[in-house]
Amino acid sequence: MALNIKNLPIIFLSDASMSAAIGREIKAGNVRKIGPRLYTTNVSDEPAYIIRQNWMQVLSLLLPGCVLSNRTAFEGSVSSTGRVYVTGEYSRQIELHGVKFIQTKGVSHVDGDTFMVGLYMPSRARTFLVNLTPSRERNSGKLKNLSRVEIERRLAEILNAQKEEGLNKLRDQARAIAPQLGLEKEFAELDDIIGALLRTRKATLADPIAKAHQLGIPYDPAALERVEKLWAALLSIPHEYRPASAASGTLFYNVAFFDAYFSNFIEGTRFGVDEAKNIVDTGVPPASRTADGHDILGTYRVVSSLDNMRKTPGNSVELLELLCSRHTDIMVGRPDKRPGQFKEEVNYAGATKFVDPDLVKGTLTQGFGLYQSLEHPFARALLIMFLVAEVHPFDDGNGRTARIMMNSELVSAGETRIIIPSVFRNEYVASLKRISNHKQPESFIAVMTYAQKFVTSISFDDHAIARQQMEACAAFDDPADNKRLGIFSEVPTA
Repeated sequence: MALNIKNLPIIFLSDASMSAAIGREIKAGNVRKIGPRLYTTNVSDEPAYIIRQNWMQVLSLLLPGCVLSNRTAFEGSVSSTGRVYVTGEYSRQIELHGVKFIQTKGVSHVDGDTFMVGLYMPSRARTFLVNLTPSRERNSGKLKNLSRVEIERRLAEILNAQKEEGLNKLRDQARAIAPQLGLEKEFAELDDIIGALLRTRKATLADPIAKAHQLGIPYDPAALERVEKLWAALLSIPHEYRPASAASGTLFYNVAFFDAYFSNFIEGTRFGVDEAKNIVDTGVPPASRTADGHDILGTYRVVSSLDNMRKTPGNSVELLELLCSRHTDIMVGRPDKRPGQFKEEVNYAGATKFVDPDLVKGTLTQGFGLYQSLEHPFARALLIMFLVAEVHPFDDGNGRTARIMMNSELVSAGETRIIIPSVFRNEYVASLKRISNHKQPESFIAVMTYAQKFVTSISFDDHAIARQQMEACAAFDDPADNKRLGIFSEVPTA
């Protein structure tokens, strides 16, 4: 029999009719043996690598019709201890180049299991039930299941993503198949966990995310992880103190004007400086752009109030109240954006999906603990700003609210505000995305440090002089013009 190497899969089993042809291909260097009757056409990579990369194909050949089981069903890969767990018609263990395939005798496929590539993928309900069985191998003591904490975490993630309907559907499926699998005891435990998550019964939970659901303050663990990355970075580096030149009076109001002006410009509410100044001075928005004018007025009303800007949250309840109060003032001219009310639908920025509405309060509450643990006002300012921006708790106005929360930390401590000029928008946005998409906070800290240094370099005693100095620093330039924000004291003079 002649073998066509091109038609062979990367891993295949031999039989008596193929043995002679396989022998010839082995001598020719086209095929090699990697297990009992098991061969591969990959003659370059190490056998251990080939087995790990193609473990499902190996299973379908050596243990056809088996069902993925235990932690393998959850992880979909060879475990860190080199195990693959399945259920089949009989017990068997096969070890190949550091990977041990362990088949436990048990029930074959049941309703909900899916056939693919010569084996069965268990339903999610079956996967949870099996992972609640005794968790160690008899001989080695290796953990073949996920831990109880990990199971609780995965159930909490289903609740976050699919709400009560998702968990109830899972529970109904598990209830139906548990008797077929002989896993009634495991179903009772699963039922208790789900009941605790849904707050319909009492049960002891260990996972922090699951416990938060049980207490009625669920949060987004992925968003909180990104906030934690920034928190850790802020803890690890020293920060300079940059005291404000004045805490009240003309200088304070001039800084507040440019704070409001640039904060709105970043969000697309764009006026000329003179036009924006007239809106603030008269308190009257232009008839042609009433809502946009109210955005300027609302933001200025908050950032120019010394009493308001000195308020910082002492606990998580005050954080939520302060956010809603400031958002109400900012968005007063846009009633369609529901000022002062947390969002009811998921919001997006491009492809970025922000925190689910049901998880807003819990995520802010969890993040507050990180904020409260920081001592330096600059660190606290950056942490609370990013927390609010990452949660995006409102329908609109989140960026302005976040920056107000940031600057109130600085104003209350007598420190210089952080203002993001128009020309610096791209650096600012890119630095936020570095944390959100890559969990890298260093550029955000550097960008905000530079922005504060820029504000420190400007003389705000006089509006016109401050504007001239900022113009010299390219602050009002379009970021598309490839200009760089300067520090006034470092800008060459003619």
